[in-house]
Amino acid sequence: MSREVPVVLRRATAADARAAADVWLRSFAAALPTVVRPRSDDEVRAYFRDVVVPSRETWVAEAAEPDGDGDGNRDGDGIVGVMVLDGDVLSQLYLDPGRRGRGIGDRFVRLAKERRPRGLSLWTFQVNRPAHRFYERHGFVAVEWTDGRGNEEREPDVRYVWHP
Repeated sequence: MSREVPVVLRRATAADARAAADVWLRSFAAALPTVVRPRSDDEVRAYFRDVVVPSRETWVAEAAEPDGDGDGNRDGDGIVGVMVLDGDVLSQLYLDPGRRGRGIGDRFVRLAKERRPRGLSLWTFQVNRPAHRFYERHGFVAVEWTDGRGNEEREPDVRYVWHP
């Protein structure tokens, strides 16, 4: 019988960059298998290390459980989610595929709204219907649809906004 490991939301540190990028890579692959990524895995990791974590408001969800076997290491799963705020834009929200549906995304959105109480916007791909349902459930409204010319992936997307 497995027991759920508690998840803590906290600001990312430089040491979290690779794990956060790896969550992004796994989540993107699972949620958007038809979307072509214009960057290699190593380029994504470098972007998180050099740009995202040091210059954006980056948060991680960490599955953290105390050291249960006395070896000096915590025994949880480590970083299982990442959220990035860039001004009033919720620019990233990705969860490890095995952690979806457990309320972590809901907690991230609540945190984003607390951090940006005047409102938020975000972009998601049109093919990502689960994301549409998720954000709409949290009060975001679709306000703009594009043909994808404005993003690196060249994938049609939709902009959502939330106002309190």
